[in-house]
Amino acid sequence: MADRWALAPAEDGGVEVAPLGPDGLPAGPVRREEDLAEAVRGRPYVTRWVWRSTAEVYPRLLATGVRVERCYDIEDAETLLLGHEGRYGEPRSAAAALARLRGGPVPPDPPQRAAEPGAQSPLFEPQGVHLPLDDLLAVYAEQQRRHDRTAHPDRMRLLTAAESAGMLVAAEMNRAGVPWSAQVHREVLHDLLGERYTGGGEPRRLAELADEVSAAFGRRVRPDLPADVIKAFAQAGIKVSSTRRWEIESLDHPAVKPLVEYKKLYRIWVAHGWSWLQDWVRDGRFRPEFLAGGTVTGRWVTNGGGALQIPKVIRRAVVADPGWRLVVADADQMEPRVLAAISRDPGLMEVAGRESDLYQSVSDRAFSGDRAQAKLAVLGAIYGQTSGDGLKNLAALRRRFPKAVAYVDEAARAGEEGRLVRTWLGRTCPPAAGAGEDAAEEAGLPQDESVEPVGGQEWVPGYASTNARARGRFARNFVVQGSAADWTLLLLAALRRACADLAAELVFFQHDEVIVHCPEEEAEAVVAAIREAAALAARLTFGETPVRFPFTTAVVECYADAK
Repeated sequence: MADRWALAPAEDGGVEVAPLGPDGLPAGPVRREEDLAEAVRGRPYVTRWVWRSTAEVYPRLLATGVRVERCYDIEDAETLLLGHEGRYGEPRSAAAALARLRGGPVPPDPPQRAAEPGAQSPLFEPQGVHLPLDDLLAVYAEQQRRHDRTAHPDRMRLLTAAESAGMLVAAEMNRAGVPWSAQVHREVLHDLLGERYTGGGEPRRLAELADEVSAAFGRRVRPDLPADVIKAFAQAGIKVSSTRRWEIESLDHPAVKPLVEYKKLYRIWVAHGWSWLQDWVRDGRFRPEFLAGGTVTGRWVTNGGGALQIPKVIRRAVVADPGWRLVVADADQMEPRVLAAISRDPGLMEVAGRESDLYQSVSDRAFSGDRAQAKLAVLGAIYGQTSGDGLKNLAALRRRFPKAVAYVDEAARAGEEGRLVRTWLGRTCPPAAGAGEDAAEEAGLPQDESVEPVGGQEWVPGYASTNARARGRFARNFVVQGSAADWTLLLLAALRRACADLAAELVFFQHDEVIVHCPEEEAEAVVAAIREAAALAARLTFGETPVRFPFTTAVVECYADAK
């Protein structure tokens, strides 16, 4: 009895299914069944389903209470394979892959649908073209051959499996939703912003701060308009190039304090105010549409709702259900540990394998015990800050950890020369596309005005610009950031499997943080599962190394209490 099956939903609501052999080819005839959920529920022995798109199939299964163990997402695999082949950006749909295979005209991908605020299952509506199962299996077989032609087939297959597992996790998180107290949220907004005025105008506290800013300048100034603020400073004899906090807060002017406070509160009002609460929270849950692998680096994004940028003060509204807890887990110093694993630098691997703080260990070796300087040096090497103090720090790192620095230097050189750059498992960074600020966002680098750049310089790689040096900085970061994304996918897959027999549910994930919502009595088991999943993911991703990937975990009733 085959434990791997393929399925293809039909436009009339039915489904085609077929068993697959060890070679990935059909091991039996294609069968027609009338109900998708029953076709899957009736085959509990199937451990992996091959289908066109998890977004098309899995939310429909979850809505009927059907959960699958593993899957192979053909369209997600197509994205990874196109990137590896240097064809990133070409249409990724199964229909496009079939057209390329048969030499026909390649159709464009369908436009991405906007998320529906507060929807129970935002991915429920299928997107893309239905293909007969025979056609899907032809694409699948060709993808297996293309995996064999990659630089490291075993790693690439692991990446594809991990990405498909991430798609399952994302769909389950979308279904579960983040526990959210609308009452607490309203209380927080009232405390911060004051009363709401009728007509949709600014709340009381923002109006008061706007008046203070105007009074400080001696004329009416709109603090929500950067050009107006810059002009007001210029008239006061102060030249500024932007209204970013790190640029204006050191100025000696009475408008600075209310302006900084206004900008902080204005962002909360616009991004997570009363309108956001009404749009996105239903029945005690916030349901953003998590998109696994939504960026070039493999990091996740959300299609609406701003889930990956929840201000700390708003996290007070993320409250566990009665009798339940939130297990909040943060990976400790993830990027330098990933760099140690992928560079195989003996010194950095030894440091990353210790129980002690990694940056302190680096500082003891190369920076005379100055932890802050060591942290700046390591992050500067990863993010490409190689001028001024960054150059001196890099030289100190190179003496102590030569293979680690050489690894990111080579990635930067490849980026500058327009060559393809890959993560440890094979996710590929294309040589150019888009614009610099978009590239910075895809790399996961700071774009928030409240983020202080290292050394007073911005971490904007401008990877996609025509500037070769900027592309090199992005590639330098990509090999670390992307490999970290690969590792976290396997972490999520392992944690999902560990929680399969528990009531616990994954409800939130971003970059290096995961939140599990569970009954209070399961919290200890979840903490252990996170620790074990991290170790397993490290072995699967990087092989046997001494590098540790520890997590700081907190069991809390409210998200804000975790930090």
